[in-house]
Amino acid sequence: MAVFTALQLDDIGQWITQFPLGKPLALKGIASGIENSNFFLNTERGEYVLTIFENLSFEQLPFYLQLMRHLADRGVLVPAPIPNAEGELVTALQGKPAAIVSKLDGSSQMAPQAVHCAAVGAMLAKMHLAAQDFPLQQPNLRGLDWWNTTTPLVLPHLDDARAHLLRAEIHFQDAFAACATYKALPRGPVHADLFRNNVMFDGEQLTGFFDFYFAGCDTWLFDVAVTVNDWCVDLDTGVLDTARVRALLDAYHAVRPFTQEEQTAWQPMLRAAALRFWLSRLYDYYQPRAAEMLTPHDPTHFERILRERIATPAPELF
Repeated sequence: MAVFTALQLDDIGQWITQFPLGKPLALKGIASGIENSNFFLNTERGEYVLTIFENLSFEQLPFYLQLMRHLADRGVLVPAPIPNAEGELVTALQGKPAAIVSKLDGSSQMAPQAVHCAAVGAMLAKMHLAAQDFPLQQPNLRGLDWWNTTTPLVLPHLDDARAHLLRAEIHFQDAFAACATYKALPRGPVHADLFRNNVMFDGEQLTGFFDFYFAGCDTWLFDVAVTVNDWCVDLDTGVLDTARVRALLDAYHAVRPFTQEEQTAWQPMLRAAALRFWLSRLYDYYQPRAAEMLTPHDPTHFERILRERIATPAPELF
């Protein structure tokens, strides 16, 4: 992702000796994203991804890394964290938490077709089921509480129309989260950020999900809504492509059938997923942090999606 902590190959020479990876051969910063410092790492043993965590603490990180290990052990295609000689998945590098994970094959599919969306839907359902018995608990740190805390920080930067939309949607989502339908939704660990650039494909073959560092315990339906709002939209308008939506939802439903409560909650949840990313992009845009190779995402993309979800019902779950 973005590089906040600059590293050269010489900086990790001693640090990497605690891992069974041999001599480091190359280190290259990864420019996409905005949360952590990520690097492609080549060693005598293969290709990996090194992450320095800029916001998450040593105490929080076991949830993410152990979740990835749990999923990998159950056949879900995710990067496998590499333990050091002491069995630790998180260690200090330049005073910050750091981890190494295996590098997935393939590349991101940035112009997905229905076949790609079906593969994502099926694997997402498999991931939800595989994580049901994961023992650690952590809330979605970018959930409703964060929305309510962050809204006052960005409102002063918005014109009247956008401020009205944000206030109204926060009010709507607060009420939705308090209703009986919401409380009955199935839940567990979710990825919560399954965008096109966080999935790898080799042709039409899905090779893995990665970047689990927004994961947390939330409704499974929220995870589906986040995914549909990225994989199944026209990027210029935010309008959903019905064929891609149908492919993703049908493939998911075939693995883990949706409930009637999820059907009822589907339209509000698509709005919740759009709000979450509109709000985080507003925050990143108006409260920027210094980083090499960082360009904040345009908030207006998810503003368009939110307005479109309010105005136009999406295809039903089933």
